[in-house]
Amino acid sequence: MKKTVFLSLALVAILPLMVSCQREPQDNERPTVELIAPQEGAKLKIGGEHGVHFEMNLRDNVMLKSYKIEIHNNFDNHSHETKTLRHGDEKPFFFQKEYDLSGKKEDAIHHHDIVIPENAAEGKYHLLVQVLDAAGNQTTVARNIELTHDAEEHHHHHE
Repeated sequence: MKKTVFLSLALVAILPLMVSCQREPQDNERPTVELIAPQEGAKLKIGGEHGVHFEMNLRDNVMLKSYKIEIHNNFDNHSHETKTLRHGDEKPFFFQKEYDLSGKKEDAIHHHDIVIPENAAEGKYHLLVQVLDAAGNQTTVARNIELTHDAEEHHHHHE
């Protein structure tokens, strides 16, 4: 009887370990991001007729979840000093938008959603792209860009 109780207790203790070894491996791999445009140091047109050309390729080993684009000013080189950023009617440009990628393992992104208004302040900005996979792994790509009235507007044709 004691032997049966001991074997039963041993099985109860070992069984969860055996089951846990048979689970799917945990996804610890970050998604890959190939940000094609805008490129590092790009000058983007303020008040252009078309939105900013944004293009990237995304891939994950299991499943993607979402990506977020953020553009914020870098007027103070992130020293966060207190200073007035308004110049007449101009104001620092800020853009933030999240996009759903659920159900996709890879995607080629191409859009013109970022529109820079005529009253955006010229200067240095940061463009951040954060890509999240279904397991919560994240990859962030950062670019230094400049917003200016003198930049050439990007024109291209879609096939």
